[in-house]
Amino acid sequence: MARENSAFHSESMPPAYPMREVGWLHSGLPRAFSMDKSRCGRDRARRFRERCRKGEFDSPTCAQEPDFVQANLIGIPKDHAFDFLQFSLLNSRACPLLDIVSGRDSPSIAAEADLSTDLPRYRVFRHGAFVEETKDTSRFVEEKNLIFFLVGCSFTWEHMLHEKVGVRHIQEWKNVPMFKTNIPNEHIGEFWGNLVVTMRPCMPGNLKQCIDTTSDYPGAHGGPVHAGNPSAIGIDDLGKPDYGDRVTIHDGEVYRA
Repeated sequence: MARENSAFHSESMPPAYPMREVGWLHSGLPRAFSMDKSRCGRDRARRFRERCRKGEFDSPTCAQEPDFVQANLIGIPKDHAFDFLQFSLLNSRACPLLDIVSGRDSPSIAAEADLSTDLPRYRVFRHGAFVEETKDTSRFVEEKNLIFFLVGCSFTWEHMLHEKVGVRHIQEWKNVPMFKTNIPNEHIGEFWGNLVVTMRPCMPGNLKQCIDTTSDYPGAHGGPVHAGNPSAIGIDDLGKPDYGDRVTIHDGEVYRA
């Protein structure tokens, strides 16, 4: 049922709070936040969410509004929410929790946001099967007694990595490729399944820079879980992602997930 394991899932929440000022949302370690906060006024995030609400933006949010924390949204019927909370806590690399919200309430990390309308798109699942994609989930929120989980997203740190070594799907104006692996998540109640990873190729000489940058953000999936031979984690063909878009892999580059 959700993010590649869930019940009600959105690709990525428009940015929440800027990442530097004390008391605001951080998804990384203190040393990671060196950005001038004058670039990160909250109005930017609010205006971006308004664009999504009006249907003016309906694509994945990679490379959009850098310097802000981004999140995925998962809505779970209340009867199953505690199990999913445990699942997230035991599988924090897959589901790093940023906030938990009941029904039509606004999240504390984005006080004016409406979780039913302020994301570019939503994917709806019933009994574990995909049903439809929509831009407004108000009817589902009213129909079901839902609890929403905001989960950190790797789009949070992509702009920093792109500035340092380049990020291929940003260069090619695509969504990040994602693959199912053979790495099992901890099984809790009805929530189980193997880890899904994003893939960003890089040259071997840039691998340490990639690891150092992403490891500073444990609340946005953190550093790679694997680098090298993709078959070691159950991926047979990097040209056929399970989710997202295929990207170019150049000669000599290594796979990192």
